[in-house]
Amino acid sequence: MFLIITRNFPPDVGGIQVLMGGLAENLLNHGPVKVFADEYPDSNIYDSKLPMDIERIKGIKIFKKYRKANLVNNFIKKNPNIRAIFADHWKSLELINTEYLKKTKSYCLLHSKEINHEKGTLLNKRLVKSTNKANFIIANSNFTKNLAIKVGINSSKIHVIFPGIPKPKAIKNVSKIKAENIFGKSFPKIITVARLDKRKSHDKILMLIKNLKPKFPKIKYVCIGTGEEENNLIKLAKELSLKEEVIFLKNIDFDLKIALISESNLFLMPSRIEKKSVEGFGIAFVEAASYGVASIGGKDGGASDAIKHNITGLICDGNDLNSIYDSVINFFQNDKFITYGKDAKKFSEKFSWNLIIKNYLKLIN
Repeated sequence: MFLIITRNFPPDVGGIQVLMGGLAENLLNHGPVKVFADEYPDSNIYDSKLPMDIERIKGIKIFKKYRKANLVNNFIKKNPNIRAIFADHWKSLELINTEYLKKTKSYCLLHSKEINHEKGTLLNKRLVKSTNKANFIIANSNFTKNLAIKVGINSSKIHVIFPGIPKPKAIKNVSKIKAENIFGKSFPKIITVARLDKRKSHDKILMLIKNLKPKFPKIKYVCIGTGEEENNLIKLAKELSLKEEVIFLKNIDFDLKIALISESNLFLMPSRIEKKSVEGFGIAFVEAASYGVASIGGKDGGASDAIKHNITGLICDGNDLNSIYDSVINFFQNDKFITYGKDAKKFSEKFSWNLIIKNYLKLIN
């Protein structure tokens, strides 16, 4: 049996949620899976469709944390046949009994923004103590590994295992038609699928679209996601007079999302560092690549593990609008985006869950 302790799990959305959902589903091919996860709206519907035991923890955040830890500790105590324990976050491991963890193999996953705490601070001391409990510390990129070493996490325990992606799904005809209608006869067709927070640089993208209009009068940008910046971005798009060029979408189904990605020419997410928040990897780049769409990402963070510069896309400075602009011009020059897309699709195959899950299992064995 495999045990997963997670604060982030579908149907909640986000990169870590996708990672933990994919990990759980692919571990099922190698044994039973038990998941302790936070409750989320409609999680019972999601859980009913999966052949695994998912226990949802309700309540106020601070009390939920202790209640979940007690449930997990009791479960480990009563189940001696657990092959491995996976925690999505150092906080998910923090209250788990160290002696119980010694009975099996344990993993603590790292994603960058949750470990970016200055050495010697209270949060830093807590994360170092918590990650030390695990046998293996899994960084989602080389950038995350280097950041972990910088903040004092035990380097001998760190392994880089990239997030996996599922096999690309066939685009349903009804979703394909919807996507074609949304983009219309535009070019270039640019898309971002991400949480609407400052580090993703959506604001820079909107200013970019404004600047690109003279060169590309039929440009269209589709922004899919929700987040705290939503109202600010809608307001900015209005101020920039981008009513025809920009479409904001949220809470759309998976089939329409992949249809829109497949229909686009560029996946654009020039992430930057925003205070302590930083992009650890960027699984969305690889997901887009699996549908033959190349990306432009920011140099700050782990995007360079998901995008091979000048091969499967481009890396730019997400803080610099000129850098983003020049990268987009370069991307479409001489139809480079077509070659990038083909190479990106081939590159994405190395991130298949069928291959990624073996890296976890090797550590257990």
